[in-house]
Amino acid sequence: MSAPQSDLICVGAIAGSYGVRGEVRLKSFCAQPEEIETYSPLTNEDGSQSYSIALTRAVKGGFCGRIAGVETKEQADALKGLRLFTSRDQLPTLPSDEYYHADLIGVEVFDTGGVLLGTVKSVQNHGASDLLELMGEDLKGTVFLPFTLAAVPTVDLEQGRIIADPPEGLF
Repeated sequence: MSAPQSDLICVGAIAGSYGVRGEVRLKSFCAQPEEIETYSPLTNEDGSQSYSIALTRAVKGGFCGRIAGVETKEQADALKGLRLFTSRDQLPTLPSDEYYHADLIGVEVFDTGGVLLGTVKSVQNHGASDLLELMGEDLKGTVFLPFTLAAVPTVDLEQGRIIADPPEGLF
């Protein structure tokens, strides 16, 4: 079942146990959160462990669910923090203007004049819209670039680069 890491996409995480009968609290990173169940069985990060998941109900901040073989609160507690992955070929094909966060990490970002601004360290979202967290030698710290069409007109994953037109004063 093991797949190369780049072929695995993180679709959720276990937030801890729920109740005393072995149920887990589950955070879904899917666009339609309940769809995480359709990708079951999910794996750990290196693909060495498999987890069959069934959602039982929605709870604040996620879902309550059962994992095959987990019967006690202690077993569920032991899985807290586990990130859950599925293989890329299980996921739907995205429209041309949407990207999986995993595909953006590590991509170099250039300005419209071809000057390297930095590399994407992570994709953050604090409520309004996605932000590309950039790091680079010439940056004093990390810079958060709004991931909007105005600020990021071109994403060329085949060439491994992003062209940005950052707001004035960001760099």
